[in-house]
Amino acid sequence: MASKILIVDDAAFMRMMIKDILTKNGFEVIGEAQDGNQAIEKYKELDPDLITMDITMPEMDGITALKEIKSINPDVKIIMCSAMGQQAMVIDAIQAGAKDFIVKPFQADRVLEAIKKALG
Repeated sequence: MASKILIVDDAAFMRMMIKDILTKNGFEVIGEAQDGNQAIEKYKELDPDLITMDITMPEMDGITALKEIKSINPDVKIIMCSAMGQQAMVIDAIQAGAKDFIVKPFQADRVLEAIKKALG
């Protein structure tokens, strides 16, 4: 059965890029969110196998959302997405429990490698 994935990014274009990579490779994208608050709601509603989470978003950033979702389910698998130059935030995210991170602009093979490893 295909792994169910929730994509969280405030940029519709970025969500579309990740969705395209995932669906072409046999994953099922079951939902999308554009900020941390929506991510938490969608997580509770959809119970995905994995979440891709942008770090920088309006309303609630990805690291705060990561911590909130981890408090609901410590075993949740989350991969952070970041722009170049956000190393400090990436380290915060990993310490908060993110499984991995992928850097924008996305490279399909790196996205798939991170997701397969996290689901492993």
